[in-house]
Amino acid sequence: MFGKRAQGGVAEAPSVAPPRPAAAPPPSAPVRREAEERAPKAPPPTVQIAERSDEYYQIKSQIFSALIDTIDLAQLARLDVDSAREEIRDIVSEIITIKNVVMSIAEQESLLDDICNDVLGYGPLEPLLARDDIADIMVNGANRVFIEVSGKIQLTNVRFRDNSQLLNICQRIVSQVGRRIDESSPICDARLLDGSRVNVIVPPLAIDGPTLTIRKFKKDKLKLSDLERFGSISPEGARILEIIGHCRCNVIVSGGTGSGKTTLLNCLTAFIDTTERVITCEDAAELQLQQPHVVRLETRPPNLEGQGEITMRDLVRNCLRMRPERIIVGEVRGPEAFDLLQAMNTGHDGSMGTLHANSPREALSRLESMITMGGFSLPSKTIREMICGSVDVIVQAARLRDGSRRITHITEVLGQEGDVIITQDLFVYEIEGEEAGRVIGRHRSTGIARPAFWDRARYFGREAELAEALSAAGG
Repeated sequence: MFGKRAQGGVAEAPSVAPPRPAAAPPPSAPVRREAEERAPKAPPPTVQIAERSDEYYQIKSQIFSALIDTIDLAQLARLDVDSAREEIRDIVSEIITIKNVVMSIAEQESLLDDICNDVLGYGPLEPLLARDDIADIMVNGANRVFIEVSGKIQLTNVRFRDNSQLLNICQRIVSQVGRRIDESSPICDARLLDGSRVNVIVPPLAIDGPTLTIRKFKKDKLKLSDLERFGSISPEGARILEIIGHCRCNVIVSGGTGSGKTTLLNCLTAFIDTTERVITCEDAAELQLQQPHVVRLETRPPNLEGQGEITMRDLVRNCLRMRPERIIVGEVRGPEAFDLLQAMNTGHDGSMGTLHANSPREALSRLESMITMGGFSLPSKTIREMICGSVDVIVQAARLRDGSRRITHITEVLGQEGDVIITQDLFVYEIEGEEAGRVIGRHRSTGIARPAFWDRARYFGREAELAEALSAAGG
């Protein structure tokens, strides 16, 4: 029966493009130029993954089952990845011959790669993980996989065999960091080996099947010079950020979801001196610091009995006993805000963290509300005084409506007048219009000649560079 169904080989997706209409006469140069200016830019190309027919998946399922019955998984686990892949390819080729499956060489290679990915990797996700231009992968059940490219979400033709295969891959991902995902523990945060952030939620909470979200990290770590090249910040603004990082200013990176907060925090940490002891606290370890003396800490969820949870606040409080010079909190979202502010104000200059907010002013309000919700019975004035005494600079990141990411504010926290926290913007991003679907704007200095951290910059011998950068960006 298997052989009969495979007589025609594996059915591939039709690769022939639909017929095009007859070409119209070419327009004149002015008309063509005007049309090009008005026409929006073409969307990013969709993922070029060959579609698979139902017949293909049936054949693959039976060959995969035969492989599992044949191979010694214990022996396979002792091999390195390349040797294991070669072993699997040899066995699958032999099974194809025994089963009399008629396939072309290209079809057989596709099947071999797919089965190797299923056994050793992340199955249909492997081609997406290999692409460095994809920022997010969103799997909504076995048959709906979306990606984000250039700030825009696209539907792909990637699909899983069924929800069971998707669940197995989710379990494989979370087990690598010592966590579990099943009906009794249906929500899990994890990470891939390269630091990419992973969230999994499975039935009964996810109605349409396991839902997997991956925030991918680029293979080549971005630097501040890359953000400058992409237009996320001006050259003068980049120099200001470099000075801020070097002069041990306490920094809060603020922004909405997907605005590039973690990437920006990574870039700022590049200017930490290599002699400093840095401790990072994260829910899922994403930061990629390059200094030689870095201690990475990660929270832990409760077990099935509800015991053993280690919260972000536990990590930050423990940091203070580990002789840190800087504390980096991946994301401030709860009462750990109080402990981070205390650390910033008690000799751990240069500490940094990120939080969700849409403006520098809102970031300060979020800090105050997180401390209040943490159960601290402190007057609002006391909390604001603590914020003013701890936070030096707020760097605001934003994702604009065209999908581009920009650093929109570099803002200083000056102090208080009455019950109001006083801030001043050093750099702002001004939107000037839109062209061909892209937002056009520029970064400019607000004209502040001597920022509040001037004395700190002078202490580190960077006041001349600071004055030059502010002067160059004036107006």
